This record gives sequence, C-alpha cells and structure tokens, in this order.
Amino acid sequence: MPPASVVLGIDAAWTATKPSGVALAVLQAGGWTLRAVAPSYRHFLALAHGEAVPDRQAGSLPDAGALLVAAERMAGAPVSLVAIDMPLSHRPITGRRVSDNAIARAFGSRHCATHSPSALRPGPLSDRLCAGFAAAGYPLRTNDAAAGGLIEVYPHPALVVLAGAARRLPYKAGNSAKYWPGEPLATRKQLLQAEWRRIAGLLASRLHGVADRLPPLGERPTGIESKAHEDMLDAIVCAWIGTEALAGAADAHGDAESAIWVPRG
Repeated sequence: MPPASVVLGIDAAWTATKPSGVALAVLQAGGWTLRAVAPSYRHFLALAHGEAVPDRQAGSLPDAGALLVAAERMAGAPVSLVAIDMPLSHRPITGRRVSDNAIARAFGSRHCATHSPSALRPGPLSDRLCAGFAAAGYPLRTNDAAAGGLIEVYPHPALVVLAGAARRLPYKAGNSAKYWPGEPLATRKQLLQAEWRRIAGLLASRLHGVADRLPPLGERPTGIESKAHEDMLDAIVCAWIGTEALAGAADAHGDAESAIWVPRG
C-alpha cells in the first residue's frame, strides 16, 4: 500500500561547493518512518537509482526535478511537502527578512536567531530552489503548509522545541570550542557525539527507522565524516518539521513573502 504522505527534508548548503543533507519520510499505517537519508544530493540520487554511492561528499547545484523523481522512486508515492533549511522568499532576498526577525523575537532568548541572508548567500541558490520546485508544482507556502508544496524550516528552534531545552542544542561540529571552552579536542569530540546520539534519539521518538537509516559513526570519524553525520541529522530534522507542518502542528513565523515553520511541540 503506498504511503499516505511523503516529506522531503533538505539541509541546503548556502553555496554549491558544500554538500547538502537530504532525508525522506513517509506516512503509513504505523506512523511516520524515515525511508532514506543521505549526506549530499549526489548520494541521495545514487541511493534512489541503485547506483554506486560516491566515496566523498561533494557539493553540487540542486536539481529539484531530479530530487523529486528520486524521492518518489524510494517512497512509492509523490512527495507531498518539501521542507528546506535555507532562506526562501517570494521576492529576491537582499538582507534580513520579516521571517528572520520573527524567529529572533520568538527564539532569540534561547540563542536560536537566524543567520542573515544576502543577495550573494544564499542568493542564486535560493532562487534556483524556489523556481525549480515551483516549476515542478511545489510553490513556496507561507501560510498553508497542509496544502503541500515547499516550506522554509530551521532546525535550531525545532530542536529546542523537541528537546524542551532552554537554549539551542550544542551539536555543530565547527562550534565545539565555543560550547566547551578549555576542553581538549578529544573530549569535545566525545561530547559532540553524545549530543548527536541524543538528537537521534529525540528524532526516533517522532520517526520510525532513524536508528536503521542513519549511518553510525565509526570510533574515530574524520572531520568530513563528522560533518556528513551532522548534515544528515539536520536533514532528518527538516523532514520531521515537514511532517508536523503537514499535520497543522507547526507555526509560520514571518509574513506573506517569507515564513519559517517551527513545530509547536
């Protein structure tokens, strides 16, 4: 029996040189299940078509049509909603938006304000994603995610809600020295991996199959492997936010031009 709904979650890099995590969730009789997760567009497409998975994670330009075809191939049904962690707007982005300021007001006290976008970053990549998904029948939604289409999401406030945390979770590999100043690198890596396991456990409470689909880290992962794991976690968070938005259990922070969707908890 085909799934009732399908969500494609993308942790989109702001430049084409960096990889973007991708996750696919399907709704069946037993609830939402993580069907697939990959550390880059190329990995996701390879998984869908039974091709050899690239040895390394590499950045590439997003192809909305190819991603939708790949997702439908793995899910067994068309995608209902695409949830992307990247600034998106009905108008060209030149700086901070109403949606960025709305998130700052709602979650700034918990250290979850957004990065400021510009015409250069993500600029053309954002325009490409919006236009590509719109052409495929997935217009940007700022007030009715339950209708399907494309939405902008942001993992930090979503994880704060999921964890019931007082501030953003310390899980970004590049910020470990800020999270745990004075701790040796080996200790910071252990603390970081413990946080990743915690987040995976939280996501598993909302999506079946996380433990089966998320590749485990080795005992001594390289920096590239660690970043890929982080990107896949973020992609799963994006997919989970999408499932909440489809169910009417997420709020749009912004206006008619741009909105960032966050689950209510």
